[in-house]
Amino acid sequence: MKNSLAYKIIEKNLVSGELTPGSEVTVKVNQTLTQDSTGTMVYLQMEAMNINEIKTELSVAYIDHNTLQTGFENADDHAFIQSAAAKYGLIFSKPGNGICHQLHLERFGKPGDILLGSDSHTPTGGGLGMLAIGAGGLDVAAAMANGTYTFTVPKVMNIELCGKLRPWVSAKDVILHVLKLLTVKGGVGYIIEYSGEGVQHLSATDRATITNMGAELGATTSIFPSDEGTKAFLSRQGREADYIPLCAESGAVYDKKIAIHLEEIRPLAAKPHSPDNVAAVESLGRVKVDQVAIGSCTNASYTDLMKVAAILKGKKVHADVSLIIAPGSSNILSMMAENGALGDLIAAGARIIEASCGPCIGMGQAPKSNAISLRTFNRNFKGRCGTDSAEVFLVSPETAAVSALIGSLTSPDSAGLDLPAIPLPHKFAVHDGYFVYPPENRNNLELIMGPNIKPFPVNAPMAAVLKGKLLLKVRDNITTDDIMPSDAKLLPYRSNIPVLSQYCFGTLSKDFRQKAQENGGGFVMGGENYGQGSSREHAALVPLYLGVKAVLAKSFARIHKANLINSGILPLVFARKEDYDRFEEFDVLELENAAETLDGDGMVRVINKTQDFAVQCRFEGSKTDAAVLLAGGYLNYLKMQQEGAGKDV
Repeated sequence: MKNSLAYKIIEKNLVSGELTPGSEVTVKVNQTLTQDSTGTMVYLQMEAMNINEIKTELSVAYIDHNTLQTGFENADDHAFIQSAAAKYGLIFSKPGNGICHQLHLERFGKPGDILLGSDSHTPTGGGLGMLAIGAGGLDVAAAMANGTYTFTVPKVMNIELCGKLRPWVSAKDVILHVLKLLTVKGGVGYIIEYSGEGVQHLSATDRATITNMGAELGATTSIFPSDEGTKAFLSRQGREADYIPLCAESGAVYDKKIAIHLEEIRPLAAKPHSPDNVAAVESLGRVKVDQVAIGSCTNASYTDLMKVAAILKGKKVHADVSLIIAPGSSNILSMMAENGALGDLIAAGARIIEASCGPCIGMGQAPKSNAISLRTFNRNFKGRCGTDSAEVFLVSPETAAVSALIGSLTSPDSAGLDLPAIPLPHKFAVHDGYFVYPPENRNNLELIMGPNIKPFPVNAPMAAVLKGKLLLKVRDNITTDDIMPSDAKLLPYRSNIPVLSQYCFGTLSKDFRQKAQENGGGFVMGGENYGQGSSREHAALVPLYLGVKAVLAKSFARIHKANLINSGILPLVFARKEDYDRFEEFDVLELENAAETLDGDGMVRVINKTQDFAVQCRFEGSKTDAAVLLAGGYLNYLKMQQEGAGKDV
């Protein structure tokens, strides 16, 4: 499979290891990105590593998540991240500049590069032919410190796109169709590589929409070839020099292949409360809509928003609908202000908010009680919008705009409207007013740390025997939103693990912190795909702070599993999935041979002292993963390596 596009890029950047599925490799990281929701921890970790400067070609610190400033906390985090960017040599993107993935696509993404980002939707860059991987903050900090990233080589799944999309069907419908086929765990262990004649009919931002939501499949990343469509996008951004053609070789071999005929796809919607709960819009009947939100890193491109403006021009949003527009970048907002499209949106009754993640991350614009909200976002987990009783449907910008006019969920191809044609300007707006570049002289620069920024927890080396109570047992597809909820109330405390610990597993258990503290920590048990969703390492750091020693599950989502390992929390998979049913909360468990078996076959005997039985669980990880766990987490592991080498990172 070295002739697949994904493997060609890995091979080009390979530092060590064998390029075969399941093998551990180390690759050169060309670029990194962070955002403010995860960034404070990244830069606290870099400070703990005692590094002097980054070793990547380019790294950018974006402010796009926690932009509501109702108190000092978010502003303090922004100041801290800006000071860290100056100290270590990163570009800093000020609040209001836009969403990290849209901005990185516009200004910095390069075909053939490897990008590592502390956000699960970093694969957006795959729309340009990058190998763009979402990871936990500690992995990104280490990548900046060392210039490399070590991971297990995934398999490669090829999705061949045949034909051409019908009118009123767009890239969002394509990825919803893929989610319906594969489900939210169907991409686990794979890189998804798109090919076929249908690719040429999708713009670079169309492709980015598809690779962005590939994160919801559980895939390591998704990637498109770099071709004339890529060149056209980079040319309009004034970055022709960054273009190189890249594609899989003829006759490339893949682990799995799927063919999708684009002309068969109709306008789709993901129903509450999962991105893979997909149905044709026309099959859902009349669903009264209370709110429509258009934007996010999935669908806030110039073309997406210009389509919406064209649909709304000269019309009026339904009286019962609140329509919110969040542009993907300040450049897009500027262009729409200049060409009159922004005025068309306002005249129709849309609410325009700043270029940021906004309601997608639960930062404002929560719908009313029991509302139906249509969103062009990537996730519709229960409560993520800020209102537990609301139901969120994920739809395309076209479906969202038409439904906002009619007041009910409507398939855009049935509304009798003219299909908008969006001409692209020869050159896109390129403003650098929101970027702060690092100073040439960075000697003696200090980090600015406000009172809300607290130290992150550091684990101890793994004990020979792990004992404790089963504090919580949860179902399949538990998300990082369930483990560490994220909304406008809690986002300002992303730098304060002690405060966040009050809300750990808040959607599932109102007293988890109390149970953990009263019992001196313990264990958590999950079903399939435990930890899907966001890359937020807080979903591992907060349980670590509360003394969680291990998580036993039927299977794990990729990034969360890596975050558990980096935190020194042992992730174990049931050897027999049916053994999950035998356990009850507050059973006393003992993992008698965990530490000694990590370097061996990875089989750990879990003894249930309460019910007097034992089952086998398996650690699935590399030798490096085992060493990290034995050290008590990645920071301890790096410190041991430094001490062994007698130098700083």
